[in-house]
Amino acid sequence: MPELSRRVTLGRVAGVFGVKGWVKVVSNTRPADNLLKYPQWWLGADEGYLATLVDAKAQVNGIIAQLSGRDGQPITDRDIAARLVGKDISIDRAELPPAPPGSYYWADLIGMTVVSGQDEPLGTVTAMMENGVQDVLVLNDGIVERLIPFVQGPIILKVDLDTRRIVADWSPDY
Repeated sequence: MPELSRRVTLGRVAGVFGVKGWVKVVSNTRPADNLLKYPQWWLGADEGYLATLVDAKAQVNGIIAQLSGRDGQPITDRDIAARLVGKDISIDRAELPPAPPGSYYWADLIGMTVVSGQDEPLGTVTAMMENGVQDVLVLNDGIVERLIPFVQGPIILKVDLDTRRIVADWSPDY
């Protein structure tokens, strides 16, 4: 099973909104307002802090939110909110609900080893991206970077979260 004690980035603070300490948020969740299901967000990396979601609204162009500061009190000052711009928003991996059968969180796929159907090493998943049609694994074997469409069945033959291994119908020569 994936390690559940790590943090997973679900978005970032993109700007300030108004003069009362609210921020604009870019969500990486689908749909975007799923981010609002989590009442506490880690802001920033190790030097960050656990903020409480005081209030939030999903809008046509994204999400706006009011967060607590390090002292636990709601941020009500635009200048203080501006210090949050650019900070990643993450939660503990254990807070995510189980993925539906046959579905995977990108965060769980990153770091997995990928091999061909003939057990030839293809690399390690270093990132995920989408191309508008499907998700794509970004692999690196130390020499070559490969992009493999994450299409279960014809291309992705098996995903084993326990062994952290993906088997793909893909050749190292592609």
